[in-house]
Order: sequence, then structure tokens, then C-alpha cells
Amino acid sequence: MTVITNVEDLRLLAQQRVPRMFYDYADSGSWTESTYRANNEDFQKIKLRQRVAVNMENRSTRTTMIGQDVAMPVAIAPTGLTGMQHADGEILAARAARKFGIPFTLSTMSICSIEDVAQHAGEGFWFQLYVMKDRGFIERLIDRAKAARCGALVLTLDLQIIGQRHKDLKNGLSAPPKMTLANLLDIACKPRWALGMLGTQRRNFGNIFGHVEGIENMGSLSEWTAKQFDPALNWGDVEWIKQRWGGKLILKGIQDVEDAKLAVASGADALIVSNHGGRQLDGAQSSIEALPSIVDAVGGQIEVHMDGGIRSGQDVLKARALGARGVYIGRPFLYGLGAMGEAGVSKCLQIIHNELDLTMAFCGHTQIQNVDKSILLPGTYPK
Repeated sequence: MTVITNVEDLRLLAQQRVPRMFYDYADSGSWTESTYRANNEDFQKIKLRQRVAVNMENRSTRTTMIGQDVAMPVAIAPTGLTGMQHADGEILAARAARKFGIPFTLSTMSICSIEDVAQHAGEGFWFQLYVMKDRGFIERLIDRAKAARCGALVLTLDLQIIGQRHKDLKNGLSAPPKMTLANLLDIACKPRWALGMLGTQRRNFGNIFGHVEGIENMGSLSEWTAKQFDPALNWGDVEWIKQRWGGKLILKGIQDVEDAKLAVASGADALIVSNHGGRQLDGAQSSIEALPSIVDAVGGQIEVHMDGGIRSGQDVLKARALGARGVYIGRPFLYGLGAMGEAGVSKCLQIIHNELDLTMAFCGHTQIQNVDKSILLPGTYPK
């Protein structure tokens, strides 16, 4: 593929270069995948108003997210196993985001550790926290994020239990992959990926391995992780984490207006309208459909972000028009990473920025700060 023009080109290339279990892990949803598909399809229903004879000079996509200057209203979403899409994946993606001028969010379930990313990609990245039953481990994770000078803590609230993703079960997902005949044959057909993995020591969950007593190998780690997600998570835990952290706090996984109001009451700095990329409750609303009512209810009291279904700069613009101060991209940057490493993530960001810039101009706007529902065709967007 000599010319890459959009995110779909990166997806096709990643599908060729990444072992099936890890590609499927990124590119799948729970159960029937109806919410996973709706996240993207509902963006396509929203139509834009083209304007003409408008001065399109001096355009700018610069804005802020939780007070942080960003080159465009986009952050890289936290995604587990990123370092299995490409060797040292979290480090490479964080570098690309830093160079481009947008936030990178490191997952608790990353392959590269907090310290790895801080050492190789610099401070200021955001850290995403899952709440585990082992509260001592959570305290140490928060303290490690502080020591790494992370710019924000993104607390995910919608993974108290794990949704069933059929592809992961059928593929026998594990990190590193089990050396079955099927996996060995698949990896043999992915030489770029295999050579990269042979050249790194980062093949386990870096934030967990070596930081929990009794975890001596991947078998005990997998067993520990499966039992640790806390179904008893509640708003009292959010208050405790906020106090322990002491910095900017973003709550991820809000889909309901009542929960949005509770997020405001918690004192968080921002919330993310998110259904976990369609990977948890299948049959839930798409994120873009849930966004407007939450913006209407609490947008004047807390910064509202969203993720789920972003595949282009046009999607970024539509979300911004419906009230999102910023959006997060997960699968698009993973496609870029799997396709071409750090260069692929940079290419993904360039594609999205170019689409955002041009579409904003065609809709008669030169400043992302001034975009609102007036750029959308009435009757085509959720209210």
C-alpha cells in the first residue's frame, strides 16, 4: 500500500501485520457487537451543512482539554495490551502524541509500565486507573502515576465486571500468546511483529508484573487479574481516589444523565461519555447518541468529553458540534501502531487533523472553539 489516505487504510495494513488474537482484541465488541457497530454508524447519520464564500484563512484546531493546550480536541484513549499490537507500543504511541501536541492516556492493563513511558516518552501523559479489590495496589499505582508526573488520572467506571467478547475466547487471548500450533503459524506469517517482539523484554502487564506479591509468572498474573476487578466499586471509592490523587480527575464510562449528575457531584474535572467501545454492555446507546442529553444536563458544570466510533476528523467535528470539549481515539491509533509503529500513529493523527481542518472550513468555520450545532443539518443529529 503506497498511499495511505484514511484510517481504513491503516486498519487493513494492521490486519495484515498483527497476529489475529491481538488484532481481534482491538477490533471487536461484546456479544452481537451491535453497540460496537452503532458507535460508528450513528456518526454517519449526522449530516453537515456546507457553506460557501466564507473567508477560510487563518484556520486553527487548537483548543484545551481540562485546561491543557492541545493541537486538536483529540486525546489517545487508554487501551489494554497496546504493546502487543507492536513491540513497545505504549512508548511509541506516547511519543507520537507528544510530538503532535495531544494527550496520550496509558492503560492500567498496558504492556509498557508507567515508568517505561515516563522514561522514554516524557512526563505529562495521562494515566487510566481500573479499581481492583487490592486497594494497596491501587494506592501504589496512584503514587507511581504521581511520581511519573502524569497530567491527569482517568478513572474508568464501566469495567467492574468484564463483558464477554466472543473473539477473545475463541482466540485464547493471552499476553504473551500461548505457543499453540495455530498461534505459531499465525505469528510466522507476521514477521515484522515477531522480530519486534524478539527485540523487547516488554511482553507482560508492566504495571502489574513485579508490583504485586505472589505474582511470579504469567499464569499467576492472569489468575490474579481475572479475580481483581471490583464489582463493589461505588461513588465513595471515587471520592477516596480523588483525594488520594489530588490532581485533575476524569471519569470514563458515563452513558446516563443520572450518572453524569453524580459525576458532577463527585468533584471530577471532566467526564467521558463512553460505552467502552461497545465492549461491555451490548445493546447500549452509541456514545454520540448519548452525548447531547448529557451535555444539556451537566455541560455547564463539568467538561464533557466522549469516545467511541471516532474514525475521522469529520467525526471529531460532529462530536464537538454536539457539545464534546474533546474526543478520544482508540482503534484508529491502534491500527496505525499495528501497521507502522510510531510512524503509523503519527500518520493516523495527521489524517484526522487534516480531515478536521478541511471539513471545518467547508462548513464555514475557521476556529474549532466556535463550532456548534449550526454546522449540522437539522433533523439529522440526536437531541
